Amino acid sequence: MKRLQLLLCAAAVLAACSPTGLDPDNISYDDGSDVEHELLVLGEKLEDPYTVENMTKALQVLYPTKATVVTLTPTDNYVRLLPRNEEDIKLLEEMGVQMLDHPLDYSIVKEGDYYHDPDIPDEDITWQYAVVPPDFSAPDWIECELLDECFIPGENATKSAPDWIDWDAVESMSFELTGNSSMLSTGTKAGSKAAYPSGRITIVDTDYDMHPVGLKGVKVSCNVFVKFARAFTDEEGYYEMEKSFTSDPRYRIEFTNRKGFSQGINLIMVKGSISTLGKHGAQGYNLLITKNSEAKLWRRSVINNAAYDYYESCVSNGVKIAAPPANLRIWSCQLLEGSAAPMLQQGPVLDFDLVQSLLGEYTPIIKMFLPDIVLGLKNKTSYPEIYRSVIHEIAHASHYMRVGNEYWDNVILHIATSYMTSGGVTYGIGTEDRAGYCAVSEMWAYYVENALYRERYGPTDKFYGGKYWFSPQILMYLDERGMNRFKIFVALTSDVHSVDALRSRLLSLYPESKSMINEAFNKYL
Repeated sequence: MKRLQLLLCAAAVLAACSPTGLDPDNISYDDGSDVEHELLVLGEKLEDPYTVENMTKALQVLYPTKATVVTLTPTDNYVRLLPRNEEDIKLLEEMGVQMLDHPLDYSIVKEGDYYHDPDIPDEDITWQYAVVPPDFSAPDWIECELLDECFIPGENATKSAPDWIDWDAVESMSFELTGNSSMLSTGTKAGSKAAYPSGRITIVDTDYDMHPVGLKGVKVSCNVFVKFARAFTDEEGYYEMEKSFTSDPRYRIEFTNRKGFSQGINLIMVKGSISTLGKHGAQGYNLLITKNSEAKLWRRSVINNAAYDYYESCVSNGVKIAAPPANLRIWSCQLLEGSAAPMLQQGPVLDFDLVQSLLGEYTPIIKMFLPDIVLGLKNKTSYPEIYRSVIHEIAHASHYMRVGNEYWDNVILHIATSYMTSGGVTYGIGTEDRAGYCAVSEMWAYYVENALYRERYGPTDKFYGGKYWFSPQILMYLDERGMNRFKIFVALTSDVHSVDALRSRLLSLYPESKSMINEAFNKYL
């Protein structure tokens, strides 16, 4: 993997020490150019050093005269589960089970971000592997196999143990006794202190600023065998794990954000897509994401930060726009051109027969995974292009939160039917029965897209979406004269489903701006 020294972005990193204690003047960054998103290839089965049996043996080797007074009991169980469908997956997630689709006690021959057990039919969900509390009990109908009882040192696991035990040394010794000493961090021997992984993940938008910014609020995960640690990045991209490691973990970005939204799907039904970053030192891992990074990693990271920034933009000086649903699910596809916000996970009912011609071969996937937002990224590779798409669709999600399912059914039904009945004209021609629902929703989304785009990239004469019959320029006209998006959003109630109704509602809310409101609508309609 290429190494990018800080010299390449000297002004790009914070000038002071980070919260994690990293010295920005001495950080080196990987560029993510060789991240793999293909099928993971397993090697030989390894002996897990964290089993109760192996940790007990290590304890006895280090403390032969004292170990007899200590009895290790399981802190965790290593299990595999076989969910039947997405409902089973959701249930397990609600129970707090965090799953991976590959066994944790095998060597990795080739990195990847998904795996499918060869004994499981391709069309079925593969075995899911998890580390769960000893008292965990899976629902009766979900097959669950106990693979190992484990002892994973940690504050809770060792608080009642004698204070003369050096648990870092025990952990390292167990690696040596199980034939895994090569996995110990460089220079680590039995008796050495473990490290708490920490680092920074950043991304560069050269159209905005040459300085990298943090990959915001995303989950970073690392593990060695059954020992896992997870942390969310802060707004500057810094993370720090709460568990220490004596060996070099495998790192991954799980595109689940602390704001609540997630990006999926992987090739299995997991909450968020994964970008596996490979094995790196126990001290931590730093990543600088640019357009030269692996393409999926780049796109997912842009989507993450654009969505995060939108959530942040929903509140200003105590005034709020309804934030998207806390469990918003975003799906992106490089082969689709169009984007949409069907909000399917939230409850609207979409007639899939109507949209077969729009989604084609992707219709079964949409039906199965029920995304709220579908981002078509065909021919969209730059940060600004992806950013605009995200802002537009996620602005729809705020509108949905204001108006509810019945309203949204009409929006989606109009777009789907008008596309087919008007010969492929997006949004129809404005005379259809439900055209007003579409008009109001798209006026809002295009307006917010343009407003936030200009806030980020500066003034421009170009107005995205200005060619359509519902003229979203109306709202930008009002914005430029002092009626900001927070005021406009107040008017987007469920009974406002035509351009005329929107005009009337704005006039009733802001009578002092009557002349400006009428001028805006008369100018563009």
